[in-house]
Amino acid sequence: MKTLDRLLRPKSIAVLGAGWALNVIEQCQKMGFKGPVWPVHPTKPEIGGLKAYSSLAELPEAPDATFIGVNRFATIDVVRELSAKGAGGAICFASGWTEAGEPELQERLIEAAGEMPILGPNCYGVINYLDGALLWPDQHGGIPVDKGVALVSQSSNIVINLGMQQRGLPVAYVACLGNAAVVGLADLAGALLDDPRVTALGLYIEGIDDAPAFAALAERARAMGKGVVAIKSGKTEASRTAAASHTASLAGGGAASSAFLQQIGVAEVNTPSELIETLKIFHMHGPQIGTRICSLSCSGGEAGLVADLAAPYGIEFPPVPAPTHDRLFAVLGEIPTISNPLDYHTFIWGDGPKTTEVFSAMLEAYDAGLYIIDSPRADRCDPSSYQPAFDAIVAAQKATGKIAFPVASMAENFGEGRVQAMMDQGGCALLGLETALAAIKAAQTPAGAPGWRPAKALAPREARMLSEAEGKALLAKVGVAVPQSRTAARLADLDVAGLTPPYALKGLGFAHKTEAGAVRLGVATLAGQAEMVGATGYLVEEMVTGAVAEILLGLRRDPVYGVTLTLGMGGVTAEVLADTVTLVLPATEAQVLDALRSLRLWPLLDGYRGRPKADMAAVAQIAVALGARMLADDSLEEIEINPILVKAQGAVAVDALIRKV
Repeated sequence: MKTLDRLLRPKSIAVLGAGWALNVIEQCQKMGFKGPVWPVHPTKPEIGGLKAYSSLAELPEAPDATFIGVNRFATIDVVRELSAKGAGGAICFASGWTEAGEPELQERLIEAAGEMPILGPNCYGVINYLDGALLWPDQHGGIPVDKGVALVSQSSNIVINLGMQQRGLPVAYVACLGNAAVVGLADLAGALLDDPRVTALGLYIEGIDDAPAFAALAERARAMGKGVVAIKSGKTEASRTAAASHTASLAGGGAASSAFLQQIGVAEVNTPSELIETLKIFHMHGPQIGTRICSLSCSGGEAGLVADLAAPYGIEFPPVPAPTHDRLFAVLGEIPTISNPLDYHTFIWGDGPKTTEVFSAMLEAYDAGLYIIDSPRADRCDPSSYQPAFDAIVAAQKATGKIAFPVASMAENFGEGRVQAMMDQGGCALLGLETALAAIKAAQTPAGAPGWRPAKALAPREARMLSEAEGKALLAKVGVAVPQSRTAARLADLDVAGLTPPYALKGLGFAHKTEAGAVRLGVATLAGQAEMVGATGYLVEEMVTGAVAEILLGLRRDPVYGVTLTLGMGGVTAEVLADTVTLVLPATEAQVLDALRSLRLWPLLDGYRGRPKADMAAVAQIAVALGARMLADDSLEEIEINPILVKAQGAVAVDALIRKV
């Protein structure tokens, strides 16, 4: 891997391109960059009050970092010369490469770079607020900091917007990847995390170029005690529509990318605001917070609102333990109902010691607490009466060693100055109640399994669909139970000797037999059965009895994440129910069972209201066995069983769609 130290933390900077060069120079001057900045221009004697050099050859020495603001063709020549000169790295600003249908031009750029790292092309640049080094041709919203988070984005505009946040988040770096021709996502993110002044990492991801390397990055970040949170865009990959299976539609919508991020311990959020708030938690408290949460407010309305908004995020508020109840009752008396969320009323408002005792007593019993407090607007009101409550939040955190979150239900009701003041006292103020809840849920993301890496990804390939008979023969070889069956090219040639009716009669050659009218169930005899239009052959098998549930199981090659496993409620209503969960392989039986428990309809599989329990351990065994076979056999492109009929003991695969190269 190319070292990025000189590019990200330069002692000297060169800039090319008159207009863009001036912007970079001005930004470095505003941030107090202490090293030399060398403009390079063939005709201008000075730019931004600095002496301009007519060529790279005239520079006093090879620059650590260079901002290249010239056209794409000239960029290639500049990169080649910088590389030969021993420069530390460059930002390639120009567009018009692979993203514009010019991959050959980008290949020439890569060749010109040689061993020198470049960000881009089609890249806005990088900002180092720690050292005042800005290879950035535009305005930005940051200030110098001693430590803070790093923001990395594959979209320049998104990270520009993030950098303009007014939520009190200290930002150490802002960096763009552009086309990532030379330096990839994991390389850039890892180089930023290696700076001990960086506390956490926020990502806007359009595509992951190297999933195993990214998994290794996430594990390394956890080992450093630094949280990683990401927005993953492009969740409707076209590759998901290519196959004929149900899995193709049910595992879409970013299921694979979300599963991957979850499995490697990267928190995933949906909006820029959620990203910022999650980063604030990571900056102050590290990469994972506990799940036992309490909420305090001086209003029943706020207490109810917290409970309602928390439910979709799966955040629950455990009951107040008896010792805590007694301690709170001693201060609040009998009028407030001691519960979680807690409405402590306003009897103690303005009383610092009593407020501190209530806030501390509640927080002591939990991992973290939300303190709903919307400060009056300072331009029209006097917020001073709220100060005892703010002081009590800080005191409660110090007294208990637990995490106290001041939360403004509306983001504008908590100014950036107050956020920063709270941060100076060790408090992490969150802005916007719903956003705060999303951030807290994201910050609870557990670490990935040590050493876990996804399987090698293969490029998309053409594959043929096996007949159901061929597919079930493959399943049987892996140890998956299938019904006793017979096949024949013609219906009249089917021999059911040795099979016990009733039968399932199926026409072969259809991806979806039910939709094609090629499935007849409960057949007592084959006599008088009509031919099935379009069938290339026939399969008859014994009907499976005693089923408790129908489960869909799908394994698919993924061009990014290797192999994915999708499990959910199956049968002919699988896509209507749309109740599935996806994992990236490899996965253990225990992980498969944990994933299955997240299904909305899991209670129906687990003995709901006296129903017999389905043997979901048998399903997990099938999933792991087939997953191992797929990981060992690169020729397998897809395996779908819909349904697996699950009994109280055991499970049988009664349909199979398998594609193989």
